[in-house]
Amino acid sequence: MIKCLLKLQICVSLLCFAGLAHAQSTKISGYVADKATREPISGAGISIKGTSFVTRTDAQGKFYLDIDRKPPLRLVVSFIGYASEERTVTGSKDNITIELETAALLGQEVVISASRLPERILESPVSIERIGAAAIKETPGISFYDALNNIKGVEVSTQSLTFKSVTTRGFNATGNFRFNQFVDGMDNQAPGLNFAIGNIIGMSDLDVDNVELLPGASSALYGAGGINGTLLMTSKNPFQYQGVSFQFKRGINHVNDDNSSVQPFDQLDVRLAKSWNNKFGIKTTFSFLQAKDWIANNNSNYDPVSRTVKPGDRNSDPNYNGVNVYGDEVSQNVRNVAQAVLGAGQSAFIKQYGDATGGMVPSQEQINGFLSTNPQTSPFYAGINTPGLLPNENVSRTGYNERDLADYNAQSLKTSTAVYYKFNKTIEAIAQANWGKGTSLYTGSDRYAIRNFIIGQYKLELKGEDFFLRGYTTQERSGDSYITSILGSYINEQSKASQQWFPEYVGNYIGAKLTPGVTDAQASAIARAEADKGRFEPGSPAFETAKNRIINNTISSGTGARFNDKTNLYHYEGMYNFSNLLNNVLELQVGGSFRKYQLRSAGTIFDDLDRKISIDEFGAFTQIGKRFFNDKLKLSAAGRYDKSENFDGRFTPRFTAVYTVAPNHYLRASYQTGFRNPTTHNQYLNLAAGGGSIRLIGGLPELLNKYQLYTNVPYTAASYSAFLNSNAIGMPDPGLLQKYNFDPKGIKPETVQAYEIGYKALLVDNLLLDTYVYYNSYENFISEIQVYQNNGEDFTSFSVPVNAHGKVKTYGGAVGLDYLIGKYNVSGNVSYNNIDDLPNDYLNDFNTPKYRFNLGLGNKNIVKNVGFNVAYRWQGSYFWNSPFISGPVPSYGTVDAQVNLKIPSVDSMIKIGGTNLLNKYYITSYGDPAVGALYYISYGFNL
Repeated sequence: MIKCLLKLQICVSLLCFAGLAHAQSTKISGYVADKATREPISGAGISIKGTSFVTRTDAQGKFYLDIDRKPPLRLVVSFIGYASEERTVTGSKDNITIELETAALLGQEVVISASRLPERILESPVSIERIGAAAIKETPGISFYDALNNIKGVEVSTQSLTFKSVTTRGFNATGNFRFNQFVDGMDNQAPGLNFAIGNIIGMSDLDVDNVELLPGASSALYGAGGINGTLLMTSKNPFQYQGVSFQFKRGINHVNDDNSSVQPFDQLDVRLAKSWNNKFGIKTTFSFLQAKDWIANNNSNYDPVSRTVKPGDRNSDPNYNGVNVYGDEVSQNVRNVAQAVLGAGQSAFIKQYGDATGGMVPSQEQINGFLSTNPQTSPFYAGINTPGLLPNENVSRTGYNERDLADYNAQSLKTSTAVYYKFNKTIEAIAQANWGKGTSLYTGSDRYAIRNFIIGQYKLELKGEDFFLRGYTTQERSGDSYITSILGSYINEQSKASQQWFPEYVGNYIGAKLTPGVTDAQASAIARAEADKGRFEPGSPAFETAKNRIINNTISSGTGARFNDKTNLYHYEGMYNFSNLLNNVLELQVGGSFRKYQLRSAGTIFDDLDRKISIDEFGAFTQIGKRFFNDKLKLSAAGRYDKSENFDGRFTPRFTAVYTVAPNHYLRASYQTGFRNPTTHNQYLNLAAGGGSIRLIGGLPELLNKYQLYTNVPYTAASYSAFLNSNAIGMPDPGLLQKYNFDPKGIKPETVQAYEIGYKALLVDNLLLDTYVYYNSYENFISEIQVYQNNGEDFTSFSVPVNAHGKVKTYGGAVGLDYLIGKYNVSGNVSYNNIDDLPNDYLNDFNTPKYRFNLGLGNKNIVKNVGFNVAYRWQGSYFWNSPFISGPVPSYGTVDAQVNLKIPSVDSMIKIGGTNLLNKYYITSYGDPAVGALYYISYGFNL
């Protein structure tokens, strides 16, 4: 214990006086090039053999080392596709030239995130995927983010052109709460939404150094969230990557689209970087995209009570509810409407009769006589008292298509500026600001139009070879964003209030049915036409006036659809790696973090209309690792404790083992645990959705009490559906209703135990195999339940997050092969995911095909200065469940491809390519738009 304290004291002293220390150092600079072409190799790894030190060459193939180690040093230079080169350096030296020969060499990339330590990807103790800057430059996708599609086991849900959600190992979602994304160490989530918002903010393609993906649980190292995966994106620094770079893409989409003519796509990326004396550096990036977004036009008829698609359309079903039609969620039972009209007429007659007779009460016979003869009530009296005349069914308002309500002019503006200062050879400070503004659409519990949405992330960081201290804030501003279903409903209300529309429909329906020979369908058409008189037609001045008025008023006003979200997140963390102090005999890391959410939606998302809500979270972790049996076996253990103020503390351990079966053959096994706290939405949401037909609330006891769901116990959706359908003519049977009792403690954190066995090996020098199988067991799985509460006159629908009883179990595996044959890179992978045990009260939102595979073929130099890349992916069909909608997602396959011409004389590259090259429209999630082809040409300088 005393020795450990002494070493800790030494560590702190080194930190405090590192800037003053003058240990002997070795300074080396050099240049790495292709031996055949003499062209510089950007991103080549430079390591010092026997140490954990790793750096990379810059865009011009140059590198610079200033390291506190006595010579001689053994430099190891490696890059994928080349044979590694070792060079002994006996002292400080400038302008070393190292030439690499093309060779089939795979699995040598250095990764950080698997253990938070540098290690070859072959030796990673858990599954990990990596995309480097060179691969990003060659991707056929429109951005590096699209390249994630081709990684084994990765699933991407596309809600719009610029909004995509990523996950691994199942439970795909349009807003994925179970998958973490970090940009330069900053959590990329929008704190008011609690999930990463695609790449609306973050890095430009020009600034991506590498992307590392950890499938599966990773809470022991990265804290809450990431229960199904963690994505870490690292940008280029200005010391290694200097100069001016830019890229312009021009493309087209909506080719052969029934919803739109062909539309342009434009994107400009610029990066500027400069450093001075290897001490001070600055970089800035700018990216702007504009295009016409994909259009969601699923007009299938959806029953939200049974969560199924049913037959019929607006002409055949009076209670039609289109998937991407909004405003038609507002629905009433026609017999209830007739009864309400008769009740109002009866009250008026009783009052009138009493006034005329000095307070006498009429008999029921007199009341019936009035109701049956009064022009305003007689149709409704006939409808109720004539058998078979008025069916016991619901009718919905006429809605508006999404294209009439949403803004499909997608835009994304991103900027990032970072300033670096090196205090000495190993310690540097970074001040960084990322800012993004976008217009897009995303799908959560509704379809949300994101307009002028702003996210800013601002970071200060001090880091060295063995430590970092980091603090950052994420500032979310919802801009002019709004809910499309509320907009559709309120436009209807402004054209004609529902209190008027429904009686007009029912009265005209009865009148039509009293005419001999008129069918139910004909009567419904006549009634709707009469009730819809005065309806604001899309595009009309009245429609546009009402639309603008509604989207400029907030939800909390009761007359608007706009959010007013100004939620902030503050995060502070640090870590120290004691391994070097322990002479690398033992790997030891310790870290901790503190986070605060400030929920500020003014009652438009959260229950914060009359108060301010904050949530504090903190955590700490440690990891220890050691090698045994002549370094053939490496064992590591990690543990993290996290506490949120609203929930009990949580400990998440991790154990890993890597065994060297043979040179470049590694067997790995791991046990990891993960957890996620209920999101800010799960805790404090208070929002009307579905055009006001359903209220979404958080699962904390204070929200359940607010709506009396503990005392006025609601009923399950299944029993409510049976209740409505129990008698097609008479009144429904209340005996069919079944109560749902909420947990007195409310919602709890969700946890997972994840087991994995994997094998990664160079079967031969040019063939890399990576395979794994996994098994996950979730407890307190957070799902949604829809309930119906009797409020005396009608039923109020609530959607509430709850913990499923019992365990949710999933399992699967994947196999990936990379084969280098000459200058060609051939790759392929297949993944399998399945769900096993399911609690009875769990809505299955596994949302994952059982099988999916990817194939790739590329050559960076098929002929001089010409390269290409082709990627094909396929996934099977499955059923999609989400709070917004449920329905089938068909299987699909799609091809992305690009061909590029390099012009070394002006350091440029021209690329022609396309995504979904064959233009076969497909969906990745039910209720979202179909995705077609996007064809493009780009010009890049100094990529």
